[in-house]
Amino acid sequence: MKIAQNKGSDQSSTGSEATFDFTVMSYNILSQNLLEDNSHLYKHCRQRLLFWTYRFPNILQEIKELDADVLCLQEVQEDHYRTEIKSSLESLGMMKLLGPINTLSVPCKGYHCEYKMRTGRKPDGCAICFKTSKFSLISSNPVEFFRRDIPLLDRDNVGLVLLLQPRYHCKANAAICIANTHLLYNPRRGDIKLTQLAMLLAEIASVALQKDGSFCPIIICGDFNSVPGSPLYRFIKEGKLNYEGLAIGKVSGQEQFPRGQRILSIPIWPKKLGISQNCVYEIKQQQQEENAGQKLEAAKPDNTQEIVIASEKLSSKLRHHFKLSSVYSHYFPETGIPEVTTCHSRSAVTVDYIFYSAANDDPAAQPGAEDSFCGGLKLLGRLALLTEKDLWTVNGLPNENNSSDHLPLLAEFRLIER
Repeated sequence: MKIAQNKGSDQSSTGSEATFDFTVMSYNILSQNLLEDNSHLYKHCRQRLLFWTYRFPNILQEIKELDADVLCLQEVQEDHYRTEIKSSLESLGMMKLLGPINTLSVPCKGYHCEYKMRTGRKPDGCAICFKTSKFSLISSNPVEFFRRDIPLLDRDNVGLVLLLQPRYHCKANAAICIANTHLLYNPRRGDIKLTQLAMLLAEIASVALQKDGSFCPIIICGDFNSVPGSPLYRFIKEGKLNYEGLAIGKVSGQEQFPRGQRILSIPIWPKKLGISQNCVYEIKQQQQEENAGQKLEAAKPDNTQEIVIASEKLSSKLRHHFKLSSVYSHYFPETGIPEVTTCHSRSAVTVDYIFYSAANDDPAAQPGAEDSFCGGLKLLGRLALLTEKDLWTVNGLPNENNSSDHLPLLAEFRLIER
């Protein structure tokens, strides 16, 4: 795999403004616990390649070689994180050479790691790690999708949202919001997937909101267990989804012929979740409406307010405030053959993504993005993915050199301030 990019320095000059370039990796590293629970998916692999003692050095070497400034990792097993992964990543770093003849060197600090374990019995979770030489941590915000009081939300998936401050940037208050998640796998539960996504988006909207009402640049990484072009994928990119009449089994597009045609209920989730159909916390939405002068006047009759609330409850339209682009195009332009991010004995598809808020001069920028964000990100390059055929020439995944059943995604961005 190769990364095609235009290299920029951390603090080079473009006119009178400094630029800040950085790389982000998203990687589902395959929890050993889940590998062993689903051993039927890896019958094509030689047994020795599946042991954690073989896999972890390979994964760590991959991380070292790709040398991303931010790592968004999924399926990070808690005991492995505690005993090996965290310490290994924190100690990573090149030797910083001092003096004209390079005779003196000191270790350069590697990554700072934040972790959120799943809420149920499966002991894995999501981690976001960033180079302390590039960023400082403003806030770390875990998101639990399990809600004991809401029967729909009986799954233990989680997300993690960090607000990072770039070092060596010309604006002292510059910030970037990085989110990481692993949505529910079950192809037949699109209602849960959409609700989990809405909960993540609500947290991002809260964390990324700036004092002037705009959002700082946003990157969302993860294993979304949904394929390109599916309703869930389109909702992320387009910011809207009319789900009236949509079958639950078709939300993620994982199955060509989904079993069962149960239709999504309207609304999908109950009001007590506290998240609106615009995927923001309802208290925040009320504050925004007040600030924008959109709230109904107190003098209006109570029944008018009830009608408005009732119509919102019955709306089949989901929205979010972000203008997001995908780092990857999901198909090779020369052939139209699909890119693949995961491959095992049952399937080879794309379910992993890096979404970002594109700056105006980025070719992927969507119209109106400048209205929502205080700045944006320009995509400078990305790590090439492979086709299913390519992967089976090396016996699929995992293999001798790639020790997960997912491939790493990697993108280089430039922070553009408005």
